[in-house]
Amino acid sequence: MTEARPERADAARNRRAILRATEELLSRHRPEQISMEQIAAAAGVGKGTVFHRFGSRMGLMVALMQERAYALEEAVRTGPPPLGPGAPPDERLIAFVDAIVDVVGRNKGLLAALGHAASSAGRPDLKGHEGDDGDGHPLHRFWHGHISALITARRPDLDGDLLAHILLGSLQSEPVLRMLERGEAERLAGSLRALIAGMFAAPSGEPASGEPAGNSV
Repeated sequence: MTEARPERADAARNRRAILRATEELLSRHRPEQISMEQIAAAAGVGKGTVFHRFGSRMGLMVALMQERAYALEEAVRTGPPPLGPGAPPDERLIAFVDAIVDVVGRNKGLLAALGHAASSAGRPDLKGHEGDDGDGHPLHRFWHGHISALITARRPDLDGDLLAHILLGSLQSEPVLRMLERGEAERLAGSLRALIAGMFAAPSGEPASGEPAGNSV
């Protein structure tokens, strides 16, 4: 019983080392190009330790995405604006998309790998809670729900649910993943900002946000 506490500390240290090593490898390679042996060597632990903690390569990828995405979720819920509460919906959405691009850019192909696995049968570690409708990992559902809510808050006339799927789906496409591999994350973020600006522009014939409605010339 007295030995349990240091064992937990060792396990936590190993977990952090494995996740750091995985993210470092993912900055240069796609998930399918990385072996558990490479991760163990980079983390300075035995291969058995990696398998014991995470079960499989996909289990490790899920854990890494959870680690990074939960930090982003916490910033959205309680952090300072514009990512956190207090900023207008368009500013919050741009900040959120920038943050997602940063996460995906540092973990190339990880979102696509999770999305593919979530749609495959027999992947209980990527499913949500019982009774879920099959929309994938709960973290992905949080991202989608947050984007959809911000779109609806700014433009209730739009289909926020579908547009959120389109924005997130764009991050899983092969051309976008190749851009990230070439280090073009800022190009991607800039294009997504342009899409958001266009999406939030006032409908034809209506004044833009903040402009008084008056006679058009």
